[in-house]
Amino acid sequence: MSRLDETLAADRRRFVRAALTGGALLLAGGGLLAPRLFAARAADHRPVGKPGKVLLEIFGDDGRDLGAREVPRLVLSDAQWRQRLSPAAFEVLRRNGTEMAFSGPHEKPSVKGLFRCVGCATALYDAATEFDSGTGWPSFWQPIAARNVIQLSDTSFGMDRTAISCAGCDSHLGHVFDDGPRPTGLRYCMNSVALRFVPRTAG
Repeated sequence: MSRLDETLAADRRRFVRAALTGGALLLAGGGLLAPRLFAARAADHRPVGKPGKVLLEIFGDDGRDLGAREVPRLVLSDAQWRQRLSPAAFEVLRRNGTEMAFSGPHEKPSVKGLFRCVGCATALYDAATEFDSGTGWPSFWQPIAARNVIQLSDTSFGMDRTAISCAGCDSHLGHVFDDGPRPTGLRYCMNSVALRFVPRTAG
């Protein structure tokens, strides 16, 4: 397991523990101490987003729904986000970018599990709801919990679309379209760099 994998795994454990105990949510680098920051403009060090609490549905890595919990929204500066995310993930999550089709994992995993936000570990999609859309991006017919994602109007590039963001950290994930399969008829088209697949553990 790489150092990044170990950090993200620790983040998930802290996220669930904080959600259940009401404690402070993880900060950049998986700890509660101020992280080392890259050299950047002063503006890069200012928190981006509105601090506060958000009601999320919490899921364990075994897939169990642990119930709704009010947790602190993850708010970081651009410098902290750059340290936390890969350059490709930063461009998508924090700059509303879109990865190239077929550039990342987009096929349904062969094992059960869930997809978490790579930025804050919020549970976003159950692998059971993923389907092959033929688009080259991971596609799902519903989120794991409606409260864990935010829908926003997106009129960029002369199009009228509905963007999807993570409710836990306000990071851009992708878009939702009305050309999906039953039972919802929706296609949540996500960027693979915004998601981290977690195989289901024994409960």
